[in-house]
Amino acid sequence: QVALVESGGGLVQAGGSLRLSCAASGIAFGIATMGWYRQAPGNQREFVASVTRSGSTNYADSVKGRFTISRDNAKNTVSLQMNSLKPEDTAVYYCNAQIGFNYWGQGTQVTVSS
Repeated sequence: QVALVESGGGLVQAGGSLRLSCAASGIAFGIATMGWYRQAPGNQREFVASVTRSGSTNYADSVKGRFTISRDNAKNTVSLQMNSLKPEDTAVYYCNAQIGFNYWGQGTQVTVSS
């Protein structure tokens, strides 16, 4: 049974930082591509960042240079370090695992105030 559990969301002022974490279970984490997506109210879910099993990373243009994705295979976790946060980063952030099929976490709220 696959479970992805996000944590670390909260309220932060513009220019501040947050670190999101996702703990995975019931999945062959070491061979999965892991990612973060976000969805703001009234918007579609959009790609934020991903990291493959080999460590290759990819970022949306809107977060490049500000966000960093990383994984710890020993702990079955993936993290998203978010720096220089902007109000437009406000969204529910979802953890994603792809291993022939897409699995999703429940999401964690990130709110950036001006």
